[in-house]
Amino acid sequence: MTRPLALLRPEPGWSASAAAAREAGLEAIGHPLFAGEPIGWQPPAGDFDGLLVGSAAVFRHGGPQLAGLRTLPVQAVGESTARAARAAGFDVERIGVGGLQTLLDASAGQTRRFLRLAGEERVALTPRPGQSVSECAVYRMVARPIEPLFAAALSERRPLVLLHSAAAARQFAREVDRLAIGRGALPLLALGPRVATAAGPSWEALHLAESPSDAALLAKAAALCK
Repeated sequence: MTRPLALLRPEPGWSASAAAAREAGLEAIGHPLFAGEPIGWQPPAGDFDGLLVGSAAVFRHGGPQLAGLRTLPVQAVGESTARAARAAGFDVERIGVGGLQTLLDASAGQTRRFLRLAGEERVALTPRPGQSVSECAVYRMVARPIEPLFAAALSERRPLVLLHSAAAARQFAREVDRLAIGRGALPLLALGPRVATAAGPSWEALHLAESPSDAALLAKAAALCK
């Protein structure tokens, strides 16, 4: 019997991952554990050479303030963020693999002044020689509780749970403990080591994707679920 796959990531990523899972012959259950919402912000003063963007949520929730930054090329963390940038009228200079830090590493030694647009919770970056990074939060992610039908499925069907972010891992662990659902009955599949660490101990199993991408997660999930 094929084990179901539980997805937690915010929309529109949830629906995209669910569609890809179904194309791979997997049953997708669950719901987003976070919903994005805009916050008041203004671009900082100064001249910049480009934008660092680690989530498509920047373009969904950034609001009209983004219009004044469209002359700056975007360094996007991945393909989905790059697509959102182009749809919002931005040019994409580079698409990274494995996180924003890899984009900084790729331009080490060049004099670049980046403006990072991000959520309130974000991974710390280390500028390389010749670089400066100013940061501006444009949205926040609001945690949601696990809904009753999903809670019942976790207890009864013991799905493989996909974790795309450390925030999702922490929220899922909190909710499982609040609902007294045994961790030992649930296997997890995390995007990377930092995400896995955030989930904490005592799960049935804790697997890692072969590389930090949704495609790699789903490929590993297909093997584990079947």
